[in-house]
Amino acid sequence: MPLLGRIGAMDRPAAEHDLPAAVVDVGWVNGLAAIRSLGRAGIRVLAVDHRPSALGFRSRYAEPFLAADAHAEPTRFVASIRALGEVVVFPTHDGQLNLIAQHLGDLQVLGPFPDWEILERVQSKRAQLDQAVAAGVDVPQTHYPRIVAEARSAAEEMGLPVLVKPEDHVGFKHRFRRQAFRCETLDEVEDAYARAEEFGPMVQELVPGGDDTLYTVGSYLARDGRPLGIFSGRKLRQTPPGIGTCRVGEAVWVQDAVDAALRLLQAFDYFGLSQIEFRRDPRDGKFKLMEINPRLWQWHGLAAACGVDLPRIAYADLVGRTPEPVLMNGEGKRWAITLMPGESPAFQRPPYVDAVFARDDPKPAAVHLARVVRSAFR
Repeated sequence: MPLLGRIGAMDRPAAEHDLPAAVVDVGWVNGLAAIRSLGRAGIRVLAVDHRPSALGFRSRYAEPFLAADAHAEPTRFVASIRALGEVVVFPTHDGQLNLIAQHLGDLQVLGPFPDWEILERVQSKRAQLDQAVAAGVDVPQTHYPRIVAEARSAAEEMGLPVLVKPEDHVGFKHRFRRQAFRCETLDEVEDAYARAEEFGPMVQELVPGGDDTLYTVGSYLARDGRPLGIFSGRKLRQTPPGIGTCRVGEAVWVQDAVDAALRLLQAFDYFGLSQIEFRRDPRDGKFKLMEINPRLWQWHGLAAACGVDLPRIAYADLVGRTPEPVLMNGEGKRWAITLMPGESPAFQRPPYVDAVFARDDPKPAAVHLARVVRSAFR
């Protein structure tokens, strides 16, 4: 396979901007939403993925390009990004983001993220928690055991169930296809620690509450730290429940969460796109840090539907057309992946935004619906 290959013509509006945008990893709704946000603004969008079946390749707003697999062939992946030339790049997953950030000096790209010196710290789950404590942001009780026996003792001290989470979440997630191990017994703690040992496992209390206690603050900060766009919302449903990705989300402004998120980002001297997730602890009402994602997240399409179009804001700022700051409107609006293979439908009361279906860009929905139907027959 060539380093980078155009695999099809595209039907899109004429470009109104000189610099293309490249959305990297467009297999699912995160990348598709970014493609649509940028394409609807008249920006030429290059959709980059190693899978010919990537959902974003079907969008009328995208020029599809096949690239090397970042996990299997990292050197060739970087060469793929280099071949794009001068672009504003939007990685939608951490593996690709980190590789691009580590090679910024060798690439002609503008990115909505800081230099690797800062980003590397932000990507460390332990550094996130340490910086949160220093910034006065609440965190779950967490231990950093050095051996299996210490992990067991930490779980005994906190009380079961607990989570065993990695410091190096990128490698962990690629290996295990999950974000953490939920452990109900001490034997499960020992097993989870042993399996995750190479990724720097920590043992963390499981803050009680359902999926609807998980709150998100999404934002774009300019290089001087000014927030140019802020969105606040919460998950209503995850797939799978408990520790999964958003299936249904709702826009709701929570000032305490917004204030905590901005304090934490400023403590890192962070600029660019990010999502910070908190869980509201029903025991004390505090918003406790779950994670920072220094990129677009799965349901950022809801932010755009509420007037905070983060890909467009980031693009404008990076090309020197810094927009005026915006806050969200549309509180109560919902977002959903209405249909998913092997799952019951998730229709919502209006107004809601579907993650795949769009009148002005119907082909991804047709492809997705065919996959859902095939799955049902299997």
